[in-house]
Amino acid sequence: MLKTNRERLKNSIELFSQFGATENNGVTRLSLSKEDILARNQLKETCEQLGMTVTTDDMGTMYATLPGKPNHLPIVMGSHLDSVIKGGRFDGVLGVLTALETVQTIIDAGLELNHPLTIVNFTNEEGARFEPSLMASGVLSGKFEKEKMLASTDIEGITFEQALKESGYEGDIANRLTDAHAYLELHIEQGPVLEHYEKEIGVVEGVLGMVCYDIALTGESNHAGTTPISMRKDSMFAAMQIISILQNKLKQLPDDLVYTIGRINAYPNIHTVIPNKVTFSLESRHQDPSVIGQVEQIIFNLPKEIENCQLSYTKLWSRDTVHFAPEVIDAVAASVNELGYSSQQMYSGAGHDAQFIAGYIPSTMIFVPSKNGYSHREDEYTSYEECSKGADVLVNAVVKIAESSVLPVKSATMN
Repeated sequence: MLKTNRERLKNSIELFSQFGATENNGVTRLSLSKEDILARNQLKETCEQLGMTVTTDDMGTMYATLPGKPNHLPIVMGSHLDSVIKGGRFDGVLGVLTALETVQTIIDAGLELNHPLTIVNFTNEEGARFEPSLMASGVLSGKFEKEKMLASTDIEGITFEQALKESGYEGDIANRLTDAHAYLELHIEQGPVLEHYEKEIGVVEGVLGMVCYDIALTGESNHAGTTPISMRKDSMFAAMQIISILQNKLKQLPDDLVYTIGRINAYPNIHTVIPNKVTFSLESRHQDPSVIGQVEQIIFNLPKEIENCQLSYTKLWSRDTVHFAPEVIDAVAASVNELGYSSQQMYSGAGHDAQFIAGYIPSTMIFVPSKNGYSHREDEYTSYEECSKGADVLVNAVVKIAESSVLPVKSATMN
């Protein structure tokens, strides 16, 4: 079994954490910002020093490839370099840097794999500067229309298209990832499960399906001091009761269902005025579509009138559960077992580029623990040893996949 270089990976993480470093040991590295471009330049330079060929596609996604034998599709690894505002030093970038460490380890071992190895850095995964998130992988997989993505603007009115052109990383559509032997993405868990159960590795089976609704209670505004309670149409009181009903009913569904009321707005939002309308979001996630269906049925059955207010709802969006490729999952699980690391089979509650890439390339993910489950914050932390164990799993899974006859060998000319 191969072992990665702990010190080298640590140095890589510390080096890349300088690009957009914040005062509290986090990073702000928005997509196609000067900080992101510095990180991209460093990745490009390092990969070229290893003899890899670096290209970019028309959405700015980077591909660094170590050659293999002719007519063999690449094994692709990676994630993203961009971050949220005041995010952590591990989210996204760890997937790129463990992919880099995998290539370096294979080179050091003198292994010559049949399949080329490609490190990918997807553009604008976070969506923190340009909405939506998963932008580049969404275009690759046909989920998003490129022209709409190019027109997306940041808070300063700069379009994604303008930022891409100015970055120097606008490439050719011919360089897009259209096919591969397999795709693997290592990521911090961004949740507390692995730490809670004292597991070193998460073997990820897929990404949870989810649904999001906007629920509105409409009443009538009036003076807060002169209108008796019995004569009010107070949409806030109505919303409180509906939220209580939802909580009680959703708790009766399977324990692994997660649901969140993350946004609430009151109108006109003045302390001396009875609110005439309150809206709130309800987002639910579960791997079983029938459970998501039960959540929707609870929403459909909510009382249409409560506290003299009218209830309505709007489905904002949803996604189906993504199931990763069993053969690639098995390669990860076998590597974990042979390395003697503890693990847990799990689904990702967060979205990742892998969920889109899995639609046309056999894919899976590898999770490493997140201290306290923290992510998207400056104190996000995964120990260097935990990062290295994840990298060990990645490199051995890649070798297994490259040497395995389980996955079909496709011609490199196929799309």
